[in-house]
Amino acid sequence: MADNSAVSTEAPTPSGGKGLAVGKLGLVGSTVIGLASTAPVYSLAATIGFVVLAVGAQAPIAMILAFIPMFLTAYAYRELNRAVPDCGTAFTWVTKAFGPWTGWLAGWGVAVAGIIVLANLAQIGSKYLWLLTDNPDLYENVPLVTATGVVFIGVMTFVSVRGLEIGERLQNILLAVQYIALALFVVLALWAVFTGTAPAGSTTPQLDWFNPFAFTSLSGFTEAILLCLFIYWGWDTCLALNEETKDPARIPGRAAVLSTVILLVTYVSVTVAAMAFAGLGTSGIGLGNEGNSEDVFLALKDAVFGPWAWLLVIAVCVSAISSTQTTILPTARGTLAMATYKALPAAFGRISPKFQTPRFATIFMSVVAVTFYVGMTLVSENILADTILSIGLAIAFYYALTSYACIWYFRTEIFTSARNFLFKGLFPLIGGLMLTAAFIQSAIDMYDPDYGYTVIFDIGGVFVVGIGSLALGVVLMVVWAFFPRSKDFFAGRSLNRQTEVLVPDSEQLVPRSVDGGLM
Repeated sequence: MADNSAVSTEAPTPSGGKGLAVGKLGLVGSTVIGLASTAPVYSLAATIGFVVLAVGAQAPIAMILAFIPMFLTAYAYRELNRAVPDCGTAFTWVTKAFGPWTGWLAGWGVAVAGIIVLANLAQIGSKYLWLLTDNPDLYENVPLVTATGVVFIGVMTFVSVRGLEIGERLQNILLAVQYIALALFVVLALWAVFTGTAPAGSTTPQLDWFNPFAFTSLSGFTEAILLCLFIYWGWDTCLALNEETKDPARIPGRAAVLSTVILLVTYVSVTVAAMAFAGLGTSGIGLGNEGNSEDVFLALKDAVFGPWAWLLVIAVCVSAISSTQTTILPTARGTLAMATYKALPAAFGRISPKFQTPRFATIFMSVVAVTFYVGMTLVSENILADTILSIGLAIAFYYALTSYACIWYFRTEIFTSARNFLFKGLFPLIGGLMLTAAFIQSAIDMYDPDYGYTVIFDIGGVFVVGIGSLALGVVLMVVWAFFPRSKDFFAGRSLNRQTEVLVPDSEQLVPRSVDGGLM
C-alpha cells in the first residue's frame, strides 16, 4: 500500500463539479435515508432467527457487540467526510490514503455489496407483496416473484434517476410505515408477556441475555456478529449523498452516527421482544425452531398481531422496496466518482442535465443487479440465499479498509489533541481490527461445506460467492488497468492526496480537514 502524500498532481484537474444537485438534504432527510438503507424490518425478519440459532439467548448482546465496530467505523467515515466530502466515499478516501489499487478494490467492495443485496431485496419485497393474497400459488410462484422483483428494481431506478427530492419524500413515508409496525410489534409482544397472555414457552426478558461472557462457541459468536453487521450495514448511504447535502462536510457524518445509534435501539428492542414472546424453544413459534429462522416475523405475525397480521407483511414488503431505492443511490454515486477520477470508463460519469443525477451509472448498476438476480434464481434459489449470507465479507472488507484509511490519512494529526486521538486514531483502529477479525474468522467458517445451502467444488458455496466476488474485482481492476483512460488513475495522477475533490459548485463544498465537536 503506497503512500501518495509525496505525489504531485501531474495532470490538470478538470474544473467544476460532478454535475450533481447541491443542498437537497438536511440532517433529518440524510438520517432517514441512512436508516431506510438498512431496511430495518426486513433485516430483522431475515436475521433474528439465524442469530438465535448461532448464539441462543445471547442474541441481544450479539446485536450490541456488532454495533461497536459499526459505531467506531461511523466516526472514521465522519472524520474523512469532514476533510474530503466526496460521493466516492470509501473509494476516494482509501485511494488518497493507500493509493489507486487499494482504493479501486474498496470501490468494488461497495459496488458488489450493493448488487448482491439489491437482488435479495427485490425478491423479498416481491414475495411479501404476493403474501398479502394468502395464495401460495402466487407467493410460491418463482417466475411471478422474480418478475415482480425486477419491476421493483425498475421502478426504484426510475425514482433514483428523477432526483433526491422525490426519493426523500418517498423514504419519509416508507420509513414511517416500518417504524410504526416495529413499535407495535414491541408493544404488543411485551404486553402479552407481562400480562401472561403470550403463548406457552414465552419468558420475561433476562439480564443474562446481555452477558458478553456467556458465549459458548467462537464460530457461533463470529457467525452472529457477521449476521448483525449485515443488518447495520447501509447507514453509509448518507455519506455517499454528501455532495447533495446541505453543509456536506458535517451533516452526512452526523447523520451516519445518529443512524447507527437509532438502529442499535431498534434492533435490541425488537430482538428482546421477539425472544420474550416466542421463547427459545425448538418447536412451534420458538426462535430455536430452525423452521422459523428464515423469517421470524412470518412465524410470529399471527400470534402477535392476530387479524392485523397483514400490517407486518406490508411492513416487510415496504422495508425491502424502500431499501432497494436507497441501495441504488450509493452504488451509482460510487461508480460516478470512480469514473470522474478515471478509475472506470467515462460513461459512468454521465449526469442527467435535467435531474442532476448519475443517470448512466444508476441504470447500469440496476441492470447488473437484475441480471444477477435473474441469473442466480435460474441457477438455484439456494445460490441466491447463499449470496446474502456472503455479503458480510464485502461489508467487513470495505468498512475495515476505510477505518485504516482514516488512521493513515490523518496520521500526522492523531496525537495533536485528545479528540483527534479518539476519533481519527483509536476509534477507527478498534473498529478496523474488529471488522478484520470478523472477516477472517467468517471466511474460515464459510469454507466448511456444511455452511449455507450449497456446496461448490467441495467448498461451502457461501465462501465461493463471498471470496469469489471480491476476487472478481481484482481481475476487473487488472483488465481496466490496460485501457489508456486508466493510466492517469493507476499512476496516481488523477486522484492522490493533493488532488482537489471534484464536487458540485458551492461555497460550502471545499475540501478541508477541520476539528469539530462531537455530533
